[in-house]
Amino acid sequence: MTFLTEESAPRAQVTAPTARGRARPREHLMGWLFVGPFALVFLALLIAPLGYALYLSLFRRQLIGGTGFVLFDNYAKAFTDPSFRSGVWFVVRFSLVAIPLQIAVALAIALILDAVTSLFARFSRLMIFLPYAIPTVIGAVMWGFLYSRSFGPLTDVFGWFGGTAPDLLGGDLIFYGLTNIVTWQWAGYYMIILYAALQGIDPALYEAGRIDGAGRWQVALRIKIPLITPALLLILVFSLIGTLQFFNEPQILRHLAAGTIGPDFTPNMYAYQQAFALANFNYGSAISFALGGIVFVCVYAFLFLTRKRRSFLR
Repeated sequence: MTFLTEESAPRAQVTAPTARGRARPREHLMGWLFVGPFALVFLALLIAPLGYALYLSLFRRQLIGGTGFVLFDNYAKAFTDPSFRSGVWFVVRFSLVAIPLQIAVALAIALILDAVTSLFARFSRLMIFLPYAIPTVIGAVMWGFLYSRSFGPLTDVFGWFGGTAPDLLGGDLIFYGLTNIVTWQWAGYYMIILYAALQGIDPALYEAGRIDGAGRWQVALRIKIPLITPALLLILVFSLIGTLQFFNEPQILRHLAAGTIGPDFTPNMYAYQQAFALANFNYGSAISFALGGIVFVCVYAFLFLTRKRRSFLR
C-alpha cells in the first residue's frame, strides 16, 4: 500500500505541469484575440500616421531639386523660427495662469460638494460637469457670441448701466477671454476626478480629526487635500499636456477676433497653417514633432520633480 502511494505521487506531479503547458498556448491565443482589434486600430490610426509624419519631417521640398533628405534641418529651422517660438512662449504663459486656476476651481467645488450630501449636490455635480460634455467647437462659438461687441449680450448689459463692454476678443484681453473658456470647459471634468478621490477616503479619518478638535477647514486642508495629492498630480499632468497643445478654441475664435489671433498664435495652429494652408507638409510635421518633444520634456521634468512614494507616479 505504501509502495502504490509513493508511485502515484510523482505521476500527479508530472501530469499537472503538462496540462498547464498545454493550456498556455490556448490562453495566449485568447489574449491576442481580445487585444487584436484594439492593436490593429491603434497601429492603423496612431502609430502609422505618427511614423509617416516623422518620415515627412526628415525631408524638404524645394523648387529646385525636388524633395530631398535633410535629416534634422527642419527641426533646427523650427527652433529658430520666431513664429514657432512666440507660439511656444504664449502657451507657456497661458499654462502658468490657466492650469492653477482650473485646478483651484475644481478643487474648491469638489470640497464643497463632498461636504454637502443632498439632492442639490447631485444636481450641481451634473451641471458643473456639463460643459465638458459640450463639444469644443460649440463651446467656442457660444463664447465667441457672448464676447462679441457687435451682436453679443455683454454690450447690452453694460449699456444698461452706461458702461462699455470689455473687448474680450481684442489684443489686450484675448488672453483672459481664452482662460475663461478653458476653465469653463475643463474645471468640471477635473472636479469629477477630485470628487471621486474624496469619496474614496475613509470617513473614520474625519471622525478622528474632529475628536482631536479639527474644524471643517482643518479637515479639508490637513486630511482631505493631502490624501488626494495623487489625483491632483494626475489632473495637473492632464492639464499640462492639453494646454501645451492648445488649438481648438483659438482656431474657432480666429474668425471672430480678426487681427488678434493669427495663424501662428499657438504652435499647433502654426503647424496646421504650414501643412494645410501652405501645403508645406514636411515643415508642418517637424513643428508638430518639435512641440511633442517640448511636451514630453515638460511632463517628464514635472513627474521627476514631483515623484513620491506610494504614488502612481513612482
